[in-house]
Amino acid sequence: MTERPAGRGSYHHGALPEALVGVAFELLDEVGQEQVTMREVARRAGVSAGAPFRHFADRRALLTAVADRVLADFEAWQRAEVAAATGAAVAGVEQPAGVPEQAAADGAGDRRAVLRALGLGFVRYAVRHPHRFALVRSRVFAPAPQPELRERLSGIDRAYTEVIVADQAAGLLRPGDPELVGFAGQALVYGLAQMILDGYLPAEKAEEVAAQVLDTFGRGIANPR
Repeated sequence: MTERPAGRGSYHHGALPEALVGVAFELLDEVGQEQVTMREVARRAGVSAGAPFRHFADRRALLTAVADRVLADFEAWQRAEVAAATGAAVAGVEQPAGVPEQAAADGAGDRRAVLRALGLGFVRYAVRHPHRFALVRSRVFAPAPQPELRERLSGIDRAYTEVIVADQAAGLLRPGDPELVGFAGQALVYGLAQMILDGYLPAEKAEEVAAQVLDTFGRGIANPR
């Protein structure tokens, strides 16, 4: 007997939570978090209206899972941004399509480009995916960040701090509290992204202006040689 291929509405019980998060992720990109409802996610997934509640206590829990998916996607995006800017010179960074083979092979790259790539990558991601940025902003940049995201956020913060510490050790950045340097950089790119999304900076010049601002910040914290 031949099994019918699995499709929406025929998910294995264990696969349904991931499928629901995937559907909600797509819906988020289309209409924003305010219109992501349990009922619509169930409808698009081809399951009963009550099925999502077997895996997510409520809409908040589902959106938190989607936020975790966004953060995972953001991590992959940042790895690609750094690899493209440095020729995959940084350990643990995967080489994306389009990186010159020789640059990846010799591992030279430019460590000075790492922080700039991370900053510009943050702004680019927020501008290209405004609904994802809004969701993460409401759950991360809030008085009480949600504990379900703590592990993911800690990993991102730790990786960012390690880059700063490595650059300070290499003499590329001035000595100082790496967490404070990281916080300053985070505040800068968050503000830039929000100003662009609010229309304060014209969209057609947003990335150019963001790059100039990041370069100005970089000159301020770089160790002069």
